[in-house]
Amino acid sequence: MKRFNVTGSCVPAKHYMVDISGKIAQIKKMIDNGSYFTINRARQYGKTTTLYEIRRCLAGEYLIIKISFEGLGDESFASPDKFCPAFLRQIISALESPSVSAEHEYIERWADYDINNFELLSRHITKMCRDKKIVLLIDEVDRTSNNNVFLQFLSMLRKKYLARDNGDDCTFYSVVLAGVYDIKNIKFKMINEGLYTLAETEGKIYNSPWNIAENFDVDMSFSPAEIATMLQSYETDHNTGMDIAGISDEIYNYTSGYPFLVSRLCQLTDEKLNRNWTAAGIAEAVQILLEEANTLFDDMFKNIRNYTDLRDFLYDLLFVGKSKSFNIYNELINLGHNFGFFKNANGKTHISNKIFETCIYNYFVSLNELKSDENRNVGTAMHEILKNGAFDMELCLRKFAAHYKEIFSGKKISFLERHGRLLFLSYLKPFINGDGFYHVESEINDFRMDLIVDYKREQFIVELKIWRGEKYEQMAYEQLADYMKIKNAEKSYLLTFDFRKESNKSDKAEWIEIDGKQIFEIFV
Repeated sequence: MKRFNVTGSCVPAKHYMVDISGKIAQIKKMIDNGSYFTINRARQYGKTTTLYEIRRCLAGEYLIIKISFEGLGDESFASPDKFCPAFLRQIISALESPSVSAEHEYIERWADYDINNFELLSRHITKMCRDKKIVLLIDEVDRTSNNNVFLQFLSMLRKKYLARDNGDDCTFYSVVLAGVYDIKNIKFKMINEGLYTLAETEGKIYNSPWNIAENFDVDMSFSPAEIATMLQSYETDHNTGMDIAGISDEIYNYTSGYPFLVSRLCQLTDEKLNRNWTAAGIAEAVQILLEEANTLFDDMFKNIRNYTDLRDFLYDLLFVGKSKSFNIYNELINLGHNFGFFKNANGKTHISNKIFETCIYNYFVSLNELKSDENRNVGTAMHEILKNGAFDMELCLRKFAAHYKEIFSGKKISFLERHGRLLFLSYLKPFINGDGFYHVESEINDFRMDLIVDYKREQFIVELKIWRGEKYEQMAYEQLADYMKIKNAEKSYLLTFDFRKESNKSDKAEWIEIDGKQIFEIFV
């Protein structure tokens, strides 16, 4: 029986898989053109599975050799005389795979282990590629332990590629590298390994030996229609009666099609939630996912910790509401894009999906939770706000207002404007842990932030905004009422941070009605 898979590559006979034939067709066009390119996407984005699908689908037209630098080990990258024999052993091992049709005599000819430098390796590749269309797929190119040896290898491939196009050499027909980093910008890998800081690379941009590569513009994320192909296969086996289109949209809403997240939500729904293929079931799967430890989240937090400039950038984007244009030439945006943090949304930099966004919010909230003096009142309010298994959002906001006034009234306005949203999320999170989660629903800006809080089977809409005058106050009411109509909600909550030195609204807390919708507004 098939199952959903989130570890290793996916196998069609064993796993429920999204139909990526459209993506493979785009990649095939690049290979047919003899292109060299890099599939650079974030961790667990389906790169390895894509390489296997390329091999499976194109095996009848090309001799496909798939290797991985992950299997070479550090010693193989110590020097060219170590790398060249190791590379040849990988080639031979790939050709001996049952999925590759290669003559025994041809495989034996690859085994020239006296080759100990790149000049000899280049000549050998020329001989072995004569009269054959070979596509070389190299996975995990980030795993190289010696960047100098790796760069020499790429330089050799580049030289042979250019000579081939001039009719002066024979080499691999197409080369496809797969890894997190764009090889054209290998300096980011050097920064991540501690060889350089981002500042130290200014003025030291390394000439890329991979500038022959075509841009890889294939969208590797899963669209709702593509997610539906996997769910249809599952439904054929299990007959759950799910609304395939609706559930596909729901999964995409949380994941934006990030392959690991899509598969993990499906796996949790199938194996942990008694096949509850409803919107509520997917929301419950999201809650489980947000609370679990996995290698993808571990890698995310490691990168946030390692790159302080990127961490500050994320904080300003999420909590301060500083809008950033999406510019791939901005090194921080490029770095975050490599890690899968950012996407281009109508020219603006957004977090790539709601699950990542909530994880990053939770990361900053967890740091703030360590400040015990700021959170000491949470325990005493817990039994009142969570009464009889229900969550009282109005009381939570009132308690926060009192807590805020006690703890933060002496803080500088600049501090409060920058950290006000963090303070509320830090106060809220302990109440919903275990039975709920939150996510930001719309673009945050200097004025407002729309928060959706799911607690058990109840959902709360909370808007956080900074007082900017009566005009924006009325606009906030109207926007919130319109949003409530979209969400089919009858009531919502508006938390206004008022930083005026003298304000007669500082203690305001009341229900108001706008267009037949109930809004509880409280000022702090």
